[in-house]
Amino acid sequence: MKIKFNNEYFLSLIAVVLGLIAGSILMLVAKSNPVEGYIYLFQGGTMNIERIGNSLATATPLIFTGLSVAFAFKTGLFNIGAAGQMLIGGLCSTAIGLTFAWPKPILLIVMLLAAMIGGGLWGALPGLLKSKYNVHEVVSTIMMNWIAYWTVYYTIPAYFKGQFLETESRRIPYEASLKVPWLTDLFYGSYINLGLFLAILFVIIIAFILNKTTLGYELKAVGYNRHAAETAGINVNRSIILSMVIAGALAGLAGATFYVGYASNMQIGVLPSHGFDGIAVALLGANSPVGVMVSAIFFGLLHTGKGFMNAMTSIPPEIADTIIATIIYFSATSILIQRNWDKLKKKLGGAK
Repeated sequence: MKIKFNNEYFLSLIAVVLGLIAGSILMLVAKSNPVEGYIYLFQGGTMNIERIGNSLATATPLIFTGLSVAFAFKTGLFNIGAAGQMLIGGLCSTAIGLTFAWPKPILLIVMLLAAMIGGGLWGALPGLLKSKYNVHEVVSTIMMNWIAYWTVYYTIPAYFKGQFLETESRRIPYEASLKVPWLTDLFYGSYINLGLFLAILFVIIIAFILNKTTLGYELKAVGYNRHAAETAGINVNRSIILSMVIAGALAGLAGATFYVGYASNMQIGVLPSHGFDGIAVALLGANSPVGVMVSAIFFGLLHTGKGFMNAMTSIPPEIADTIIATIIYFSATSILIQRNWDKLKKKLGGAK
């Protein structure tokens, strides 16, 4: 019987199972019942229509940041800057929404375009530095995260200060909000908004670009072997910059769907965790657009359910965060397992 470790989705499933086992051990150490804990954890995200809506709303920006990280990774780039790109996208969409009083359809389109442009430009600079000067994208994107942080920190109080607090913006009016009454009512008052449909649309678009277009082929070729791609006539520098622009635009949309959809305002002094969680989403989803969507929904369920688990048991909500962290660890190590298994198969094949 042949054991197939080359199936990335199978490896992701193993990572989830191992993460849940690790969570069970932690619950036992805390003298809690892991079976009861997991029942309440998953019930908390799925027990009724409202909680399902909240799980999907939580997953929406994670889909975008996961797509952002996964898209860059296809070109051999590690986009750590999704958090900053998300902040800038959120700032651009919030600024448009609070400044103009246009009809809702027009205003939403302009806000989403502004989020994409802002996030795309924020991703373009690390791409340019990488292509022209070989500056490692991890270093440059981390720096851009903090530039975005301080940009938002000073811009919101100066131009969009809230009515009661300087640490947050004014609330987004209905015309600028991704929330719509019929969808809110359908999910019994949850935070779900039009961003979910936008996320599904972009999952389809990114999957099409990567798998059905010349651009996708070129980007993946650069990711596999940059020198071979250049020899084949592919403009590597253009591919690197374009990949980071698209990745930044996707993260910018995460900012729009979170700040003008889920949250309805922007707060300063917070670097959104969605950008870093997007790395976990991409890893668990094997950098596949559909896999990213499924992974994001799973993480959204965990984040939504952990409060209910804590309310019904003595298990702290941080256990759910630890489970997520453990899943990330096993997702990363599964790549090493796959590589070592491939090497072992080659050695065994050579020995024969």
